[in-house]
Amino acid sequence: MDEGLRQAVAVLAVAMLVAIAARQIRLPYTVGLVIVGAVVALSNAELAPHLTHDLIFDLILPPLLFEAALTLSWRELMRDSLPLLALAGAGTLISAVFVAISMTAFGWPLLSAMVFGALIAATDPVAIIAMFKDNRIKGRMRLLVESESLLNDGAAAVLFVMALAFAQSGGSDQSAAMIVMTLAKIVLGGVAVGGLFGGGAILVSLRTSEHLVEAALTTIAAFGSFLVAEHLHVSGVLATVTAGLVMGNLGILSEKEGGYISLRGREFVLSFWDFAAFLANSVVFLLIGADVATIPFASVGFTPLALAIATVLCARAIVVYPLSSLFLVSRWKITFREQHVLWWGGLRGALALALALSLPDSLPQRDVIVATTFAVVGFSIVVQGLTMPLLLRALGFLPKKS
Repeated sequence: MDEGLRQAVAVLAVAMLVAIAARQIRLPYTVGLVIVGAVVALSNAELAPHLTHDLIFDLILPPLLFEAALTLSWRELMRDSLPLLALAGAGTLISAVFVAISMTAFGWPLLSAMVFGALIAATDPVAIIAMFKDNRIKGRMRLLVESESLLNDGAAAVLFVMALAFAQSGGSDQSAAMIVMTLAKIVLGGVAVGGLFGGGAILVSLRTSEHLVEAALTTIAAFGSFLVAEHLHVSGVLATVTAGLVMGNLGILSEKEGGYISLRGREFVLSFWDFAAFLANSVVFLLIGADVATIPFASVGFTPLALAIATVLCARAIVVYPLSSLFLVSRWKITFREQHVLWWGGLRGALALALALSLPDSLPQRDVIVATTFAVVGFSIVVQGLTMPLLLRALGFLPKKS
């Protein structure tokens, strides 16, 4: 049997066993995957390949981003657009700057600290959203967490590209005009590619009412937009998110007959992408656990890693609470209960790891950045993921246990 196929079957088999067991003992599924992945790796069993930048970017991120964007209502997104843009735009920059300054205080080179601050600013509340689904938490709280994460991912990915380019140039001065042009190219280029793929898939779907063809078109939009955008050196994250928003709001979320996509196609597409995201989550969290267990954290030092984790948590708090408080006396009010969830639910995950793994070997402290990123991601998924139900219950989002 082909080794790659054997590993794929083994990963899925282990993931499904974890899913069944996690449901029985009421353990968050994604947390269970990370723990089991670590245990398997420590037992020296060769379960699957290690995480790589290409694996995450080519196979993991497109379905996760597209599925999340596909179910976001444009009307609801616009309703909270101001606080969401503040958190994802200014918030991402503030977080990156705070982390970079803090890491330089801990002895990191400035350029390496800037790159780490940019990549770790990307939040990935997949574990939290999965728990929201399991506990049927809907409404504004879920919208805020999921929408802010999608926009935050796009902003962090763009910021990372610019920080890495600055670091590779040795910190050479760049004009403000050049920075603005580069930013515009990455952002607008990604949105344009996503819009073209999403709109093109919608137009082609007018020629058919076959639900399997319609699902295939969404697959082309999701993966095609990401790959083409990355090839053109614009934001693949923003491209896939845009394609998902376009297809979702113009076709999938409509409940009327005679839309761009048939009613049967809408039901099938939603189920298909729910399944695709489930598979992507199963693979990535299992592999995260396996790689976390094999990273030589001792070579970095547990005190520096603990300081990095604390710094990332502080950065998230500095973003969430002050920016959210700006809207307390407006129609966009984010209550303190919701702010607590946004803070503790700002987990780091696949995107941060992909960006860290893409760093060139020539970057100073490259291995330290990768190890620190794995430590932050591992802590956020396991510790924050395990304690999140307790916080939600304490805040009244979940019923108290009898």
